Amino acid sequence: MRIVVALGGNALLKRGQPMTAEVQRENVQVAARALAPIALDHELVISHGNGPQVGLLALQADAFTEVEPYPLDVLGAQTEGMIGYMIEQELGNLMPYEQPFATILTMVEVDPRDPAFDNPTKPIGPVYEKEEATQLAEQRGWTIAKDGKKWRRVVPSPKPQHIFEIRPIRWLIEHGVIVICTGGGGIPTMYKPGRILQGAEVVIDKDLASELLARELEADMIIMATDVDGVYAKWGEPDAELLHKVTLQELASYNFAVGSMGPKVEAACNFVEETGGRAAIGSLADLEMIVAGKAGTIISP
Repeated sequence: MRIVVALGGNALLKRGQPMTAEVQRENVQVAARALAPIALDHELVISHGNGPQVGLLALQADAFTEVEPYPLDVLGAQTEGMIGYMIEQELGNLMPYEQPFATILTMVEVDPRDPAFDNPTKPIGPVYEKEEATQLAEQRGWTIAKDGKKWRRVVPSPKPQHIFEIRPIRWLIEHGVIVICTGGGGIPTMYKPGRILQGAEVVIDKDLASELLARELEADMIIMATDVDGVYAKWGEPDAELLHKVTLQELASYNFAVGSMGPKVEAACNFVEETGGRAAIGSLADLEMIVAGKAGTIISP
């Protein structure tokens, strides 16, 4: 099968961990051990989140006042290279020597008329106490929002429209390459008048971009790997129930938070509806069982 695995941010940096290269590499090693069995038996394409990383780079850029801070599209490109490098190396250490890898800097088009530009919702960077977050927002012109018990910077997150590098990604897969691409939702780009392509000061949702990737690659399955074992009905309540095998119609009867499972469920349902393939949401540790249909939330037409 051709499988797209979208690694959640927890695959690289768990909540509360220090944002060091060493910690991120250790987490990538865990992800690589889960991915390797899948890569041996299937065509594998990997995407990943980058919220903490792009936020950290933005903070570092703010600290150097001699030049203007780099925009989010440039920081997104930097994180794609950094994270792709780590995944290539750690997964390569577990695979046969002759297995080829490629990390593709992936530009993803957004519509400048998308209403998301006027409604920042995508959290990036570290979490703060409310007082510190408010102070930083005043100093740097940020929009902030509550994230659990803490606060984070939020930026616009328009819907992905087109993946510019889809043809070379497809060519590489057809030649047996494990491809890492569309990291962090891709490098956000948009056309200005005159058909001039430029970057956008946004972060695209990784799950929605991964779904677009899977659809355009005609993948058989997309898996959104996260830090929970699946989608729950009545999440956070005493009678919460894991939804294991569900249909589109069944999922439509539930409401999921925009800041947590909402984008994952939306992406999974869209893939199933558009392609008739399988979509799954579940724990990275259960990846093999998810592919076998024995773990996670499996969504079918």
